[in-house]
Amino acid sequence: MTTTVLAAGNHFIHPGLFSAAVRKAAGDTPLDIREIQFGWPHTPFGPVAEVTEASGTEDEMIQALQGVEICVTEHGPLTERILANCPDLKLFCTSRGGPVNANLEAATRHGVTVCNAPGRNATATAEHTLTLLLAAARGLGDTHTALRDGTWRGDYYDYDNCGIEIDGTTIGLIGYGAIGSRVAKILHAMGAHLLVHDPYVRPETLAGRAEQVTLDELLRRSRIVSLHARVTPETIGLIGRAQIAAMPRGAVLVNCARGALLDYDAVCDALESGHLAAAGLDVFPQEPLPTGSRLLTAPGVVLTPHIAGGSQQVAHKAAAIAAAEVARYLRGEPLHHQANA
Repeated sequence: MTTTVLAAGNHFIHPGLFSAAVRKAAGDTPLDIREIQFGWPHTPFGPVAEVTEASGTEDEMIQALQGVEICVTEHGPLTERILANCPDLKLFCTSRGGPVNANLEAATRHGVTVCNAPGRNATATAEHTLTLLLAAARGLGDTHTALRDGTWRGDYYDYDNCGIEIDGTTIGLIGYGAIGSRVAKILHAMGAHLLVHDPYVRPETLAGRAEQVTLDELLRRSRIVSLHARVTPETIGLIGRAQIAAMPRGAVLVNCARGALLDYDAVCDALESGHLAAAGLDVFPQEPLPTGSRLLTAPGVVLTPHIAGGSQQVAHKAAAIAAAEVARYLRGEPLHHQANA
């Protein structure tokens, strides 16, 4: 019996990449794979009905899912309306760290299993974090912009302007999951003294690489602070005006996690006053970044447009993780990354 699969890709993970990964993982299982491509990242993702960070419309998904048992996607939405109009759907694989584009409660009611792809971009995001951290610590944002505009910023050799080395510097990591632990491994090899705040980390996992401390102590002692926490009700606004004020004058702040963790007005105030020497930011409270954002003119900022998790390897890893779940489903085996009951 042939199983019908929808490969709903975009310009990052192409539908054909999903299709090839599913066919490879499924082996000799007969498959009818249909393909559809959504506009992300050329068209920003956003809310679709009750789900977030989705690409494509409910009508497009309903039409594409007719007669489909399995869907593999990155940003395709899964809403109550889609579920109600696609009775053949049984497995929805979103190749992302978190299934925010799927209504898990509705999927459970409709008997649809949802799985995701945790860890797919951990290496890429860790490497990008190091890129922003190093760039911010050495003033690359302002000097690059000035040089492109024809100004030679030799004053960045002044003692008060020049940057800091990683070797021997105390660096605080807020969160020690798949990404934070990779960042720690690299910084440890570079000679940094590492502090970690993560209420869920087991001390033995630090493996002599880092010192576990409270958030207050981390902020007080760290010359560089990098955020790696997930967004939860407890972590929204985790780093605000008071926390930034607790950091040493001239500190550097890096965020490649989520915009909701950080008060960006407080960051701009601290940069303009000189309390923060620099910041490296890949995520923002509103994306794309508004034209009038203070971050665009604040001194010492290195900005990237939420691309930390984007690499060619990530696209292949994400497709492979989703395809492996499809293969387990086809064999009747338990899924490794099931997101709902």
